[in-house]
Amino acid sequence: MLLTVIAFVVALGVLIAVHEYGHYRVAVACGVKVERFSVGFGKALFRWQPKRQHPGQQTEFVIGAFPLGGYVKMLDEREGPVAPEERHRAFNTQPLRSRAAIVAAGPIANLLLAVVLYTAVNWIGVQEPVARLARPVAASLAEAAGLRGGEQITRAGFDGDLSPVQSFEDLRWRMTRGALDGHDLTLEVAGEGGRPARQLVLPLSRMEAKDADPQMFRKIGVLAPLTRPEIGEVMAGGAAESAGLRNGDVVRAIGGTAIVDGQQLREAIRASVDGGEPRTQAWQVERGGRSLTIDVKPEVREEGSNKVGRIGAYVGAPPEMVTVRQGPIDGVWRGVVRTWEVSALTVRMMGKMVIGEVSLKNLSGPLTIADYAGKSASLGFTQYLIFLALISVSLGVLNLMPLPVLDGGHLMYYLWEGLTGKSVSDAWMERLQRGGVALLLVMMSVALFNDVTRLFG
Repeated sequence: MLLTVIAFVVALGVLIAVHEYGHYRVAVACGVKVERFSVGFGKALFRWQPKRQHPGQQTEFVIGAFPLGGYVKMLDEREGPVAPEERHRAFNTQPLRSRAAIVAAGPIANLLLAVVLYTAVNWIGVQEPVARLARPVAASLAEAAGLRGGEQITRAGFDGDLSPVQSFEDLRWRMTRGALDGHDLTLEVAGEGGRPARQLVLPLSRMEAKDADPQMFRKIGVLAPLTRPEIGEVMAGGAAESAGLRNGDVVRAIGGTAIVDGQQLREAIRASVDGGEPRTQAWQVERGGRSLTIDVKPEVREEGSNKVGRIGAYVGAPPEMVTVRQGPIDGVWRGVVRTWEVSALTVRMMGKMVIGEVSLKNLSGPLTIADYAGKSASLGFTQYLIFLALISVSLGVLNLMPLPVLDGGHLMYYLWEGLTGKSVSDAWMERLQRGGVALLLVMMSVALFNDVTRLFG
């Protein structure tokens, strides 16, 4: 719990500080006087005024008690009287291009931060599972495409443009993009025993996926990398302990069906339910070089509208891992590409939510972000950097949405001013701001509801 709180607060502090620094730095460059730079709202916990600042600046830096946001307060005639000798330094008196640059600088800073974070991960390297596939889910797209399990995917791509697959996570990301965008994914499978590599097509365009959730991957049929069908940690009081299974047991068959990998074993356990009741099956287990037959009766758990089997043990040995690391130049380029891909996918997902093609369940709020912050931090430094990069992209893209209370809304005002030569009237500004606040509150309410449902439902 403490790790989750610390990881969440650090993530918010970094992302908000970078966003506001983008506004601040460009404002200073444009000659605008910045009165306050605040990370957080409410009562000031810390405040200071550096002695050495840019000429003409007397900015107060503040850390507020409520961390969900921040702001940069600039000299502005619309917020109070401005001395005549300082009028040229007020935000509202700046040329249109300067005002637009200052507003756009915050989201752009978040996107640049994502590039830096992804680049750092590429340089440091991260341990990820090899893209060797477990047996696909029965009657899934992967099985229909000809995958049988054990294949190693070497290249993949869309519309015939194939590029190397570095890990299972890389392949999973491409499947996510293809399913949500409705594009078929071409896979190149490494040849074995002197046979040449072959290609097959995963028909993701048939899915009409609306949610990037576990059910989407079940329909695709590729759930996990290849692992040994081994029993790991056995929980006290569970079905595995009651049956006599032990840590390190390798399952060779269940009810006469040969078991060849951990994913197949997990699927067999899930399916060991008849009419909502558990089905006892004979397991052939290898333990210390000896073959044993053990009767296993799973526990029944509800998963959505379905009832599935569980045995109360970790199933499947750790997969084969590979270190994914890039060189200096390639690492930067891949950081840019990944930021672009995540940004484009985020924009498309938001657009599909608006027109109803994607469920609003994909909206996440602070509880889910905090949960993932803690989980990523527990997995290691590079995983936490990947989490920060993903949230930084989301924050940048969200702030560019044309909602009046966001940076994108102000950019829409400036677009209108550039096209018509007139600024938006105060009356219209007030109406749009109210509408934007209402819409933002609805989005926040939906996201919070999704958080509670996802974490506690």
